[in-house]
Amino acid sequence: MFDQLNSPLQQIKHPLLSNFWVKRDDLIDPYISGNKWRKLKYILEKAKIEQKTHLVTFGGAYSNHLLATASAAARAGFKATAFVRGEVVTNEILVLCKLFGMQLIFTDRSAYQNKAALFDAHFAKDPDAYFVDEGGASMEAVKGCAEIIEELPEDVDYLFCAAGTGSTAAGLLTGILEYQRHTELQVVPVLKGGQFIETEMAKYVSVDKQLTLHTDYHFGGYGKTQPALLGFLHKFSRTYGLLTDPVYTAKMFFAIEDLAANGLLRKDAKIVALHTGGLLGILGMKDKLAKI
Repeated sequence: MFDQLNSPLQQIKHPLLSNFWVKRDDLIDPYISGNKWRKLKYILEKAKIEQKTHLVTFGGAYSNHLLATASAAARAGFKATAFVRGEVVTNEILVLCKLFGMQLIFTDRSAYQNKAALFDAHFAKDPDAYFVDEGGASMEAVKGCAEIIEELPEDVDYLFCAAGTGSTAAGLLTGILEYQRHTELQVVPVLKGGQFIETEMAKYVSVDKQLTLHTDYHFGGYGKTQPALLGFLHKFSRTYGLLTDPVYTAKMFFAIEDLAANGLLRKDAKIVALHTGGLLGILGMKDKLAKI
């Protein structure tokens, strides 16, 4: 089910950048799109090797990871359960998760902080249960994301990605170093205080070279927006026919345009932005987006 992940490159005719491309991982699959495919590829492989049949994972009510895991589990013949952070709610993402057969366990935010304890409390006696961390963060996820570098031209100067947990970024940097590319990885954390991403990445890969973090584009924090970001999202979508989401990719594209406008990116540099998908997450902000 994970064959042929190679997604296309789309050039963007941008007035400030003459060689600007988007790696369209959002086109891989409607439900397991973008980096979710990459992260789950080896997680599912390892679960099968260990003869596990039940994936147990974690996420918020609008988590793209939950939907991706639910869909991937159904296709690969796994049972799936998710601990959902916060109060009991119903929304489009969770309805899809349940349609794919995922069991949902709503968990208060305090208990949710200790995911290992939650897993043990419910599934320590279940020999079929396999722990999948929030967002798929793992060495297997890093391995899957590293393969993206093989799919990119060798002359990429700057590779941009948005970051939440840092595992996608760690995979990209792993691939850059492994394949000895000259590419500079430019990471845009979507959480306030995003410098911690470097610490998370360092669990998997050396971060002392070819890495730059841009921590000033969080717009208030994870899942937070401001009028400037929503206005940019609308303009970008109608100008280039390319949808982005306000949680991750819109912040990344905003950062690229802002850095270019301030002369911090060479106009002739070859830039690739990784579109990590997650467009169904737009549903979580439909009320705000309806006002732009």
